[in-house]
Amino acid sequence: MENNSFNTKKVALLGLMLSAILILVTLERMLPPLPLVPPNFKLGLSNIIVMYSLFFIGKREAIMLVILKSLFNLIMRNPVAGIIGFSGGIMSIFSIMIFYGLFKSKFSYMTISIIGAIFHNIGQLVAASFLLRHWVIGHFIPVLLVFGVIMGALTGTLLKAVMPALDRISK
Repeated sequence: MENNSFNTKKVALLGLMLSAILILVTLERMLPPLPLVPPNFKLGLSNIIVMYSLFFIGKREAIMLVILKSLFNLIMRNPVAGIIGFSGGIMSIFSIMIFYGLFKSKFSYMTISIIGAIFHNIGQLVAASFLLRHWVIGHFIPVLLVFGVIMGALTGTLLKAVMPALDRISK
């Protein structure tokens, strides 16, 4: 009986996390293009919730949130957006899991976030290259690195800032 209660709480918490992700994705799409930023580059605000889930809820749950976020993109936008988002999200979450697992005490949330952002961008370009049947990743490596560092630093900083509120929700 207690195990069922725990599962119910976890499902409710994941529902809240997914809702937060979808709200952040929607809000981010409503923002005007950022100055001096290449087209289609986003802040990655929803990754704050994914990282929090990975660090404090569980690996499987964070991966599930990435998959559900990608399904949302698939349904609300198009299959290409779903595939590209999924590729970036999976590459990001696994890179974070590896680096965080190997160097947990040596890296800050900001550093881990930067790593995740860079690998998210790389995952998206690999998927785009596959879909376009043209290897475009080499042309964008410098841009990916710069904006991965900038966006990752921003989301890492925001994660640290909203962590007390997320902790209250998850308790």
